[in-house]
Amino acid sequence: MKQKQYVDGYVLAIPKKNLKIYKKMAQKGGSVWMKHGALQYVECIGEDLESAKKWGCLPFPKMIKQKPSEIVVFAYVMYKSRKHRDSVNAKVMKDPLMHPEKHKNQPMPFEMKRMAVGGFETIVNQ
Repeated sequence: MKQKQYVDGYVLAIPKKNLKIYKKMAQKGGSVWMKHGALQYVECIGEDLESAKKWGCLPFPKMIKQKPSEIVVFAYVMYKSRKHRDSVNAKVMKDPLMHPEKHKNQPMPFEMKRMAVGGFETIVNQ
């Protein structure tokens, strides 16, 4: 049996026109999280998001209020524990790569208010 771990999960909608910008931002972010001790950093774009309907579930596009011009992103960062997550995130937030001066006044490539975020303790990890 694997040890319990901790996951930060994210779901957000990104305008298709901003995907390249977001991908660069995500790659840089992933490097910073991994540098400071995250176990895994994953960003995914939606590909089969409507199949949830046939199971009677709420599909991500509806949950995130996806517009036709947007792509849904599902992302997660894996840690050893919540304490480890808090330690890694504190280091990440102090990392100069997370606060580049040249991007200081630029808007995010997505609407932060429509991003769903949460921390999760694993209960099954095979």
